[in-house]
Amino acid sequence: MSWSALAAFWSDYTLRTVAAGAAVIGATAGVLGVFAQLRRQSLLGDAVSHAALPGIALVFLLTGSKAPAALVAGAAVTGWLGALCVTGIVRSSRVTADSALGLVLSVFFGTGLMLLTWIQRRPDASQAGLDRFLFGQAATLLAADVATMAALGGGAVLVLVLLWKEFKLLSFDPAYAALLGLPVRRLDILLTGLLVAAVVTGLQAVGVVLMSAMLVAPAAAARQWTDRLAPMAVLAACFGAAAGVGGAVASSLSSRTPTGPAVVLAATAIVLASLILAPRRGLLAGAWRRWRRRRDLRLHAILLDLHALAAQHGDPTAAPHAAAVLRAMAAGGAVRRSLRELTVRGWAADVGSDLWTITADGRAEAERFLAARAADGARETGDAKGSGDARGVTS
Repeated sequence: MSWSALAAFWSDYTLRTVAAGAAVIGATAGVLGVFAQLRRQSLLGDAVSHAALPGIALVFLLTGSKAPAALVAGAAVTGWLGALCVTGIVRSSRVTADSALGLVLSVFFGTGLMLLTWIQRRPDASQAGLDRFLFGQAATLLAADVATMAALGGGAVLVLVLLWKEFKLLSFDPAYAALLGLPVRRLDILLTGLLVAAVVTGLQAVGVVLMSAMLVAPAAAARQWTDRLAPMAVLAACFGAAAGVGGAVASSLSSRTPTGPAVVLAATAIVLASLILAPRRGLLAGAWRRWRRRRDLRLHAILLDLHALAAQHGDPTAAPHAAAVLRAMAAGGAVRRSLRELTVRGWAADVGSDLWTITADGRAEAERFLAARAADGARETGDAKGSGDARGVTS
């Protein structure tokens, strides 16, 4: 992007405001979504966002106000109640978590749609402005709205940082946290409240339907790049902010592209890129590791054949073997290419006339490989015997 284009970007008030608001939403949802993912509660954000809809409608019915702060407060109350209903159903009954999520989501969302329909039919009529919470309407954001989002999201992240150790222990080992005397139940409720804060922060821009994606996508992308919690949270915040800014810019390029879906699509693109390009868990890295493993197995198979043939002769260099013999022993395959690779590594030597022999380094490598394989076999046998003994003692 040129300096003139960058200056034009920042001179556009609407685009600048929308991009800032979307970045705040993405960063907040990304950080808190990490803990939701670790606790296997990624879909809890979906239930919370849908449960927020009746709160928005009830605030309008009770107060007649369409002030964003009042509507967001109502959304926070019913969203928090929805989250508590999910956890209460799971703890007090045999209903599974996914069933409880589906039940709460459908009941609260259906109630919200019913209330919106009732509002629409009132003579004083004005549902206008409420339906934007369904799919979001980021173009209506003002600087004051962004400041409110930043205060709410920043407060949630600050609480998360202050109680980082407690929330980390709660996410990884709640039983041990209870054993240490931590108030696990209250911490659980507080973390759920922070998740609700992250959801209601983005309702006006992203909407009820799509907000859950902002909790899941940045955390899922960050998980591909690291195994540590703190870097994962930082990466999720960066990915969420990048998705917010990218979606805002993409929607500004076309008047028919809504910002909320564009932000979610940008987050999806980040997830796909992470799934493909991550150095340890990415698809490309996995394909590279599998290719190298197959290549090493093929090389060692040829090397072991050379070693076995050399063992039949007192002087291996005096009895080189044709590539055709090795090809027959290997049942085809890229034998000649493997022999060239063995030569490069110094494990085999080409003595001319398509004849090959193993070197001293090759014999050492073959013996090391056989010893390692024998040790692995012995270890597996010992593990099997140990597990059998353990089963006998237990029974």
